[in-house]
Amino acid sequence: MSLAEFDLRGLGPGQAPDRAAVVGVADAGSLLVRGPVPALGGVLAALHAAGRTAEVPVSWEPAGDASSRGLARDLGIGTGDERELTLVRDDHGGVLLQHGRYEAAERGRLPLAARLGVQAHHDDEKVADGMVARIDVRPDWRAVDTIRVVVSPQLMRPPRRSTGRALQLASDPAQVTRDGVVFPRPVSRWTWYADDRVRWRLRP
Repeated sequence: MSLAEFDLRGLGPGQAPDRAAVVGVADAGSLLVRGPVPALGGVLAALHAAGRTAEVPVSWEPAGDASSRGLARDLGIGTGDERELTLVRDDHGGVLLQHGRYEAAERGRLPLAARLGVQAHHDDEKVADGMVARIDVRPDWRAVDTIRVVVSPQLMRPPRRSTGRALQLASDPAQVTRDGVVFPRPVSRWTWYADDRVRWRLRP
């Protein structure tokens, strides 16, 4: 099996690749992805669905936007040897590489003041039980199987921070954003987790 190249530099802001754009991922011996963060995420999600994350090394040529530059820096793109990394997943088939957000689906005239009722557990710790403005999630690439969570109760109030492997959420109707891409429908339950059974291979 040979190298398969996926040129996804044409993705616009907030856009993820569709299934047709990542056809062939499962049959490749190695992958080269060109494009923004959602391009890499879409390819990794397809690779995981095929059960081949442990077998197929992935190289990434990031786009020039700030999010891509930031993730490239966090992953050490262009430095070091091939390595295995944590795959942060959700229970709706997606992959999270840089930043996830959970917030009210309906935000009215004053979106910055919107809040939603939510219960959230980060591993065994209850990190939210009531009204919050938003919850932000980031993979911690300096650690193994770890996500960092910031719960913002409301404007001008200090956030609550935690680290752990899995975040489980149950709430009023919520909007989920994964690496800048809005999930297509409101949800009332969501889980992000660093899957300790799965690794993906980065060829920097």
